[in-house]
Amino acid sequence: MAAKMNEELIYEILSAVEEIPEGRVASYGQIARLIGRDKNARLVGRVLGLAEYYGDYPCHRVVDHAGRTAVCFAEQKSRLLAEGIVFKENGCVDMKRCQWEEAAAES
Repeated sequence: MAAKMNEELIYEILSAVEEIPEGRVASYGQIARLIGRDKNARLVGRVLGLAEYYGDYPCHRVVDHAGRTAVCFAEQKSRLLAEGIVFKENGCVDMKRCQWEEAAAES
């Protein structure tokens, strides 16, 4: 069953993204799990593509599970570098060093 976008879901996703601290990244799947929609990582990506219409959220801190930045978001890498995010030689974020551990943040 495909998830449908509605205002409540959009703000749920954006609220989770807003919690990612500076200098850390989260994956689309991680955000989906945080809001209880484990299989909806692509939905998270679609919502983040529209985020500018809902306010100022740190969407640049969300990458794919391998640490790849969004193809259509040219300034994402420079914004992450400015926050101290470490990239590997292959151009991907070093997820082992930079991934947000939300469970630790909530304790």
